[in-house]
Order: sequence, then structure tokens, then C-alpha cells
Amino acid sequence: MPVGGSAMSSLLESCKLIDQSSSALSTVAVAVAALSCEAARANLSALDLTDSGDGSVAKDDIGVSSDIKVLLNGSKLAVSSNKGDDKVTTNSFSKILVLYGNVREAVKSLHSVIRVVENSGEKLGGKVLHLCFELKNLGESSLERVRLNLGSISIEDLKGVFEKDCLSEESLRNGVKFAVDAELEKDYVKLVKDVDLVLGIVWKIVAWEAVTAFFVLEGVEVLNEKNDGKGGEAEGENVKAEKKKKKKKVLLGRGTSFIVEMIKDRLMSKVGGLEKIVVEILSFLDPKSPDFDGLLKKVKEILESNESRRIPKTPKGTRDFAKEQMAIRKKAFSIITKVFERHCATALDTPAFELKETLTGKYGEDSKLIYDLADQGGELCSLRYDLTVPFSRYVAMNGLTSFKRYHIDKVWRRDNPSKGRYREFYQCDFDIAGQYEKMGPDFEVVRILSEVLNALNIGEYEIKLNHRKLLDGVLEICGVPPAKFRTICSSIDKLDKQSFEQVKKEMVEEKGLSVETADKIGTFVKIRGPPLELLSKIMGGAEGSELLKHNASKEALDDLSLLFDALDRSRCIDKVVFDLSLARGLDYYTGVIFEAAFKGGVQVGSIGAGGRYDNLIGNFGTKQVPSVGMSLGIERVLTIMEEKAQNQAVRATETQVLVAVMGDKLAVAAELVSELWDVDIKAEYKVHKKVMKLIEHAINSKIPWMIIVGEREVNEGILRLKNIETTNEEVIPRSKLVEELQKRLSP
Repeated sequence: MPVGGSAMSSLLESCKLIDQSSSALSTVAVAVAALSCEAARANLSALDLTDSGDGSVAKDDIGVSSDIKVLLNGSKLAVSSNKGDDKVTTNSFSKILVLYGNVREAVKSLHSVIRVVENSGEKLGGKVLHLCFELKNLGESSLERVRLNLGSISIEDLKGVFEKDCLSEESLRNGVKFAVDAELEKDYVKLVKDVDLVLGIVWKIVAWEAVTAFFVLEGVEVLNEKNDGKGGEAEGENVKAEKKKKKKKVLLGRGTSFIVEMIKDRLMSKVGGLEKIVVEILSFLDPKSPDFDGLLKKVKEILESNESRRIPKTPKGTRDFAKEQMAIRKKAFSIITKVFERHCATALDTPAFELKETLTGKYGEDSKLIYDLADQGGELCSLRYDLTVPFSRYVAMNGLTSFKRYHIDKVWRRDNPSKGRYREFYQCDFDIAGQYEKMGPDFEVVRILSEVLNALNIGEYEIKLNHRKLLDGVLEICGVPPAKFRTICSSIDKLDKQSFEQVKKEMVEEKGLSVETADKIGTFVKIRGPPLELLSKIMGGAEGSELLKHNASKEALDDLSLLFDALDRSRCIDKVVFDLSLARGLDYYTGVIFEAAFKGGVQVGSIGAGGRYDNLIGNFGTKQVPSVGMSLGIERVLTIMEEKAQNQAVRATETQVLVAVMGDKLAVAAELVSELWDVDIKAEYKVHKKVMKLIEHAINSKIPWMIIVGEREVNEGILRLKNIETTNEEVIPRSKLVEELQKRLSP
């Protein structure tokens, strides 16, 4: 039914109350979940979420993860490695980030609608119902942990008290069903009331999760103190049994310990047994209770205080790389460099930023993605967008007429981060500048791209290839004005991500082509297939007859004939696809263009690209130097390699030997490890009183050999040499340390 006037005002006020209560719930529920993590000794690896920098992880999910880290900072109960109960973590805790993050997102969405004065009941109803579904999911997740906590407590009476509240998944689902029915009937007043009832049930469940987690952690001691031996016989026996199970006191997280102490302080001032304690804790977590604001304020202080949090962030579109990732990156860069140097290229480095005039006008529509720097004393500068333009500037500035170089370094683009797309990333470029035999350099750079991708062993891929002059010929034949060639190329370049109908709409509605022209372009750009076979078909078909009449496209077809023959003889043409839709949006391309795409399970988009750019260097100097080059999309390749390495052991270091000194004698460790460093053996040292700690470090770090030395070894002039893989151990003379290790480390 339509809502208007005073009814609308009342509806808005009710929505505001739900908004406020849900917002408080989204904070308190995370704190309670953190208590359950400690109560269950949960493995927190599934809750360790960081911003990947590419926008692929929901912001609210990251916020929940960050809050849990703050609350559990310093905890000795919840673990962050596989030492915890993986099954418990998977079943009861792994969905916390998504479910609780979704509630936060739904609350924000409702809040944004409430702030708009001109609201309809339908808009409010949709947002409130969406929140209702997310609250139901949160409630079911919390209820699962209530039961998990109860299973860890032997106080049967507590289970009986819980069952009296009749909280269940069914009560949540019935509440949601009533809300859905009200929304279908457009009875938004009833809808809001039904959602408020669901919210109340969820609050009660979360409060019970706090009760049960508290009893696992501290409640038995509190109950025992209160009973002081005077409680009921059954209750007293249960408490005694639980007390026997109780281990020595373990350190809670800095945040969760505050919350536990607040509950204990509240209980100490009250008189009563088990049921009284439960009622007090439930009341403490009741948003209508006068003491609730104090709890909420304290939780917010914990989460927002600099002392607790101190978790800085990386800028959007950037990321840090942990030691395992760096090991993979180092390996990849080494492989790529080896291929580049096999083709006799020299390395080049250029500044991270260039004069703005150097970069302006080189990237077409992508020029808006250039990062401009603040004026620093008269020079307008920008961070480099790619490595090709700086290379061209270098060649022109130094008057070079030929140069074969490679460059591996960072570039920056003011792009919108998305999966596999960053604002700061590495490029690996190989370029050949100068006059050479026709299509020779073009063949070599395509071959190099294929060699690199094969050497990196990423799996199946294809290299799509086209010719800019052929594409220009197609556009001219189709009736596109020359002034629009580049902008239409930018549209065609989107065909790997969009359907032709979407691209056609852009060409017609935004760029002014006629429908007939766009359709004719479509007949050409849908052509793709094996290079030699398709080229032969084009040369002998109707399309070929049109293209052969056009000088530029005829020249392109001749170039491609030479290139495909060379690639065929080079045994790498099986990876190449002749694709007339490939356009490459950059303005500086003048000839062959190509792009590599991964065909495996990980969706990462383009993993490498390049082409010929004969006029770019001339823009910076007095003479043209024809050039062709390729750039590997290394960040996306590394994403594939990291995915493949997930189930494989990755060594973060290349340590060959661990010098393990038992005790506290740094000087002994320094003497031994320095002898190894002096002969180029990769070694590290550890000084510790417990030998098992040292062995455990070697095993975890996958270090193959250990030198073990204690007081006895020092006195007798010997060392113990241990093979970590076989666990065999032998005694060697101290004087033969280097000799014995070199013998075992030599291939």
C-alpha cells in the first residue's frame, strides 16, 4: 500500500532505529565472534584478509578482518597457523568476514537511502529487506558458534537455560518469510516491524554467543567464586568437573581481554548463580539496556584507538609482497632476463618520472591515466606510463640509429583498480630499434614473447596478432573518416571484454558512426583463425579483393605473409592466432600488433602485448628510427604462477646451511657463519638454548643442512652436521667445516 504523510515520517523513524541498532550490531557481533575464536582455539588463517590492491576484495570484509586482528592482538588462544583446528575454522569461522561484511554493507546502503529526504516506501522497503536477509545469515552463523561453545562446556544447566529461549534457524527463517510477504504486499510498515523482530532475534543469538564464549574462557571461575560451594548439588558437581578440565590461565587478546573484564566487573557486583549470571550478560548486550552504550563505546574505542590498531594501509591499486611472493617474482624475473639476454639485448634504466611533455599525446584515450606530479620548481613532470616512450626518448636524445634493449621496472597508471589491474606494477620490455631486414625484428619479438611464456611454464596461452595498416584499410573500406581511425580502434580494442553489440553501440552513439558502417566493421573484426590458413583464405576471398585494392592493407598482408612464414619455420606459429579484431588502443603503433592471452583457469586478461612503432622516436628527434617491441604483463603472469604455487612448497630463501648454536654464545655463531659466508655458502645462524627450536626452524625454512654446536662441541673441537631431510647426523672436525660442507653442497 502507498505510504505518505505522517505514515511516511513514522516509517522513516522506524528505519532509522533499525539502522542504528544494526550498525551497533555490526560492531558488537564482531567483538563477540572474536571471543568465540579464542573459546574454540580457532585457526585464524581463514580470517586473515588483506587488501590485494586490485579491488577484488570487498572493503567491508577487509574491515571485519582488520577488527578481528585488533581484538585478538596478543592472544595465545586463537592461532594464525595450521596448528589450530582446521575443521572448526572452516565450518564455523571461515564465513565470518563475508557474512559480517555483508551486514555492514547493507547497513551503509540503508543509511544512504534514509538520508535522502524524497524517499518512497518501495526504496526503503527494498533496502530494509536486503538488510533482513543479511541479518538472518549473521544470526545463523552466530548460532552455530553458540552450539560449538556449548559443546566445550560440561555445565548441563547452561544448555538448559539456552534452550528456554527457543532460538533457532527456523525462528530466523520464519521472520524473514513474514518480511518477504509484507514486501510483496507492499505493506512497508509491517515489513519494517517484521525486520525489527528478526533484528531482535539476532541480537539475542549474538548475546548468547557472548555468554557461551565467556563461560568457555572465564565463566566457570566466576560461577565457582559466586557459588563458593553453596550452589545446587548438580551445578556444583558440574563446576568442579569443569574446573578440573581448566588449564592454566592463557593470555587473551588485548581487545577481547577488555571485554571479558567488563563482563566480570559487572558480574562481581551482582549476587546469584548460573541463571543470574546469564541474565546479567544477556542484559549487558541488550541494545535497550542503559549499560549497553558503555559497552558499545568501549568496543569502538578498542577498534579505533591508535594504540590497539596501528595498522597502516597501502594506497589503492598497490600491494606489498611477502617473502613467498618475492621468491616467485625473483624466479620469474631471472627466467625473463635469461631469455632477453639470450637474444643479445642490453639492459637500460630510465627515470621513474619524465617531463610531462614527453608523455603527452602518446597514449590516445589512455592519456587521462597518466599520473601528474606537483610542480617542483618550474618543470611539469609525470610518472612514466610505460617503458616504451622513455626508451624512444632515450634513443632520440642520444642520437642512436640502432639499439636492442630490455628494461624491467615499475610503471604507474591512474586506473580504477580491479582484479589483476593495479596502479603500480612492473613491466618487462624488449625492443629493437633500427633498420633491419623486412619483418626480421617483428618475428624476433613475437618469438621472444613465446619463449618467455613457455619458460615461465604458466600453461596454455595464445598470441593474437594483427597489423595496424590492415585495420586502417578495413576502417577506410567501411567508410570511417581517417580522423576517427584511432578512436574507433580504441572501441574495437574492447572486443575481448565486450560483445560486438556493446562496442557497436559505443561506435554509433558516442563516436558518431552510422549503423551501416558499424555493421560492416563487424563483418571484418569477427574474422580470426590459424595464421597461414586464414591469410590464404583472405587473399583469395571477397574480403581480400577489397583489401588488396587498398595500398596500406596490401602492404600489411605482404608483411604478414613474411612474418607468418618466419614464425612457421621457427616452430612457434602454433601459439599464434590471426585476429582482425585486435586493435591495441595506443596511438603510436604503425605496423604489426600482437597480444598474448592466458587460456587457463585463472581469469587475468592480457598477459603480454606489443607491436611496431616506426614514428615514435622521430617525435623526440630529427630522424625516424623504426622500432618494434613487446611488453610482458608480468603482474598477471605472477598471479598465475602464485595460483599454481599454492599447493607447492615455496622457499622464501636459498639458505643452504643453518649454523645452530645452543646457548647464548653469539661469538661462536659469528665465527662459524663468517667462514661460510667468506666462501660464498648461503648460511644463516640461530642462537637458542633448545635444540628442537633450532631444528624446527630449519624444517620450516626448508634449509637442507644444519651445523649444531653446544658447549661440548666447542670444548672437544667438533661439530655436528645434520641432514634435515634424512635426519642423519654425523660428527665432523671443527677445522674441516668448510671442506665437509662444500663436499656435500657441490652438484
